[in-house]
Amino acid sequence: MKTFCLELAGPYACFTRPEMKVERVSYDVMTPSAARACFEAILWKPAVRWHIRRIEVLKPIRWINLRRNEVSAVVSTRNVEIAMRGGGDLALYIEDERQQRAGLFLRDVAYRVHADLEFKRELDPEATAVKYQEMFERRAGRGQCVNQPYLGCREFAAAFRQISDVSTEPTPIDETRDLGFMLHDLDFTNPSDPQPRFFRAAMRGGVVDVPAWDSGEVRG
Repeated sequence: MKTFCLELAGPYACFTRPEMKVERVSYDVMTPSAARACFEAILWKPAVRWHIRRIEVLKPIRWINLRRNEVSAVVSTRNVEIAMRGGGDLALYIEDERQQRAGLFLRDVAYRVHADLEFKRELDPEATAVKYQEMFERRAGRGQCVNQPYLGCREFAAAFRQISDVSTEPTPIDETRDLGFMLHDLDFTNPSDPQPRFFRAAMRGGVVDVPAWDSGEVRG
């Protein structure tokens, strides 16, 4: 596997804690699952798996309270299927479904994320790992992406930049703190009922080391 590094930054971020049921409250730093989604926004193929190894925090952790308008409903799959067969009302009336929710978000964030690209040859026997590595480097270098990477919530878009030489980049913040249990990622073994898995996160000198998915530190 080859390791790649991205800098991700934005004015706001919300990596929602799953234990907060009513109002959104963010983790202190980016979660591995959110970081993985940013890499996949640039390159995702069935034969590619991203493994987040390290998250470096580049700006002081700052918070902001915001109250936003949200839509409380989604269009059901059943209604979509009915509409595709030529019947039913597929409309969602925002005025009827609008609600205000408060949230505790992060502001002015920047991270440097290191991830390994795993190539699963059995899913693409005609390709090589180098093909996908070069594809990612080309796309990230040009600022290309399939969809815009985001910082926890889709409305919080992330600016990204590929980093090839970390030694010339700014150092992480000089801060150490226990972050408690943090969402690592979802287990999609059963696609109809994905299960969250957690690890005990700690930031040491502005760096969060992420344990491997199959290690004993990651628990369901």
